[in-house]
Amino acid sequence: MREEEGPCADLRSGACLAPPDSRTRSRTRMCAGIAAAVMFACLFAGPLRAQSSADLDFLAGLPDFTRVRSMLPDYLNHLAMALLEKRCRAVGQWSSADDVRRRKAYLRERMVRALGGFPERMPLKARTVGVLKRNGYKIEKIVFESQPRFYVTANLYLPTTGQPPFPGVLFPLGHERGGKSNATWQQVLVTLARRGYVGMTWDPVGQGERVQLFDVDFEEPKVASSTTEHSILGVQCLLAGDLVARYTIWDGIRALDYLLSRQEVDPARIACTGNSGGGTHTAYLAALDDRVQVAMPSCYLTSWGRLLETIGPQDAEQCLPPWLKDGLDHADFVDAFAPKPYLILSAIRDFFSISGARETYREAGRTYTLMGAREKLSMFEADDGHGYTAPRRQAAYSWLGRWLKGREDLEPEQPIQPESEEDLHSTESGQVVVSLGGETVASLNLKRVEQGRPARPPLSGAQAVTANKELMRRDVRELAGFSPQASRLDVKPFGTIDREGYSIEKLIYESEPGILTPALLFVPRGEGRHPAVIYVNGDGKAAGAGPGGEVEQLVRRGFVVLAIDARGTGETRPLPNDEQAREVYRFFGHYDSAMTALLVGKTLVGMRAEDVSRGVDLLVSRPEVDRERIYGFGVEAGATVLLHEAVMDDRLKKVALEGMLESYESVVMYHLQRDVLESAIPGVLKEYDLPDLVAALSPRAVWITDARDPLGKRVGLAELRKVYARSIDAFTATGAPGSIRIAVTRPGEKLGPVFEESR
Repeated sequence: MREEEGPCADLRSGACLAPPDSRTRSRTRMCAGIAAAVMFACLFAGPLRAQSSADLDFLAGLPDFTRVRSMLPDYLNHLAMALLEKRCRAVGQWSSADDVRRRKAYLRERMVRALGGFPERMPLKARTVGVLKRNGYKIEKIVFESQPRFYVTANLYLPTTGQPPFPGVLFPLGHERGGKSNATWQQVLVTLARRGYVGMTWDPVGQGERVQLFDVDFEEPKVASSTTEHSILGVQCLLAGDLVARYTIWDGIRALDYLLSRQEVDPARIACTGNSGGGTHTAYLAALDDRVQVAMPSCYLTSWGRLLETIGPQDAEQCLPPWLKDGLDHADFVDAFAPKPYLILSAIRDFFSISGARETYREAGRTYTLMGAREKLSMFEADDGHGYTAPRRQAAYSWLGRWLKGREDLEPEQPIQPESEEDLHSTESGQVVVSLGGETVASLNLKRVEQGRPARPPLSGAQAVTANKELMRRDVRELAGFSPQASRLDVKPFGTIDREGYSIEKLIYESEPGILTPALLFVPRGEGRHPAVIYVNGDGKAAGAGPGGEVEQLVRRGFVVLAIDARGTGETRPLPNDEQAREVYRFFGHYDSAMTALLVGKTLVGMRAEDVSRGVDLLVSRPEVDRERIYGFGVEAGATVLLHEAVMDDRLKKVALEGMLESYESVVMYHLQRDVLESAIPGVLKEYDLPDLVAALSPRAVWITDARDPLGKRVGLAELRKVYARSIDAFTATGAPGSIRIAVTRPGEKLGPVFEESR
């Protein structure tokens, strides 16, 4: 964007940029903050004074609200349980094998749709890069391409005695360190090879030799755990309209393609088994691929009802939103496999609830009965913890023997001498990104975004801008799920704080049944109606509301300000309960609430925007507020929420967005991101991005300051000019080029918005 294409302010250089015919006048208005009809002024020349929120977070001392931090999880779990109960009623009406078959087709259609569809099958280009010969078996070290230049490192365990073709076992892995070299996995695969099975295992995305977020300089992963990497990639895929499981499941399907390409393997005798994340993918692959004849997931199957009551949603590859909205549960994986042999392997002391596993088994028992195959379903429990432990391994060998060899295998497992991780490597360096390069999930996902990017016609006239506005409103309703209540607003007072020149009313309003929104209403002294601002900070109502803060500055200029805790922020924010949860918070905020919302077909952005809309309702109802002068001020994650609400609500005449994520597309372009999940909307990049929403606000006044990249760092003005070029075009097309302002402050400075009024 050239300077003359849109008004931007770069406060680092002290420059104020506007169209040539108004540059001098605009500089005076913006930088001096004294002229009429300008939306913002540069308010703070230095850092703000320390702000205390002790008297502003008022719920903590009220006995009626001791569970307020559980409000959002409770609300979402209530929605989830209602969906699961509806599912139970539907499943209870099945009366024939045809009902089961229809359900299988439905499951597959929903799964594939949620995943984003599968890639085209291309040549595997498999090659064996090494062989380890051992007593009674050998291990081939393999590299294949599940997608072009998306390399998969694998090991194939083959018997060296006996008569082929042998039964084949697909062995997807869990999240344990070492990937395919984990000693427990080797124990299973060596035992199988010695007993006349061909076993195929591979490094999942993010593990072993396939770390996606790998620092080639320091030669180590950029994040500590594979589950964190899965969820970082999961956020990127979600924005594109896909799930990260699209890549992990496809790797498994292509691994099966390779296994079946081997002449040593009998294609009619294929089993799949794995533990934890490997159990997840056993359930996935068995439900989706008819070539699997026997399934044995370990330490995964439970029920979503029990999951939500206990450990909550797991990493992104184990969540398939909108799973619960689609009326699905863990039992559907088993139901879809009927009438083929299925063994549920469970641990009584697993963190995956044994009660949920038993519930799934009971439902599946009825399904298998309808299919006339009750004897082909079984469940094995061991009184131990999470893992593919010896009791479950022995049960698996027995089940495999029964269904793939015609006899139960009761021979005790013999210990093995595990190979070193290096000896099982399929690459020279031990990392695909170092030795082979090629594609990553992030690079493939970015291509998906580029291919699926919506056609955006030029906003060259008022008619085009109006059409864009209506399109954005439709998309926000459909994708973000924005649907605020229209009922009378219930507001309760909880005391008043008096400060010099103004008062603060402590309020709670009900956004919808089950959702209470704590709020602070700042009212300046004086008669008559005042302009008003709704303040939405991602950290809650108290952030910026202390003495000397942004809110007080507005109040002292004569504005009524309503600062709110949108659900799951401020005093209603769920807190991490252990060190692991705190680590998740560092990257994803409140992961459980964000993911549960997606699973039930909602988004935190959409729901929080509804809270903002109800806050505007509150301002409209106040006698001291001028309804024609209501504005919005959003900070960081709150800015994204406010922007969505403002598109839907013409009552907001001006909007200030401070520290907002620069764009959703920037998330898929960066390798890493933090605090984006709560702002994520599935498939949003197929329809719109944040600059498209800003364009939809034209000709209303908009100020964007200190936009952030996906890691929270401020973005330079030159980059923002490019990102928001279309937005500026929209304001120019409506004859309001001066109504959009973009600014970047100097480090350590604070730019606060002042909504100047015409004098």
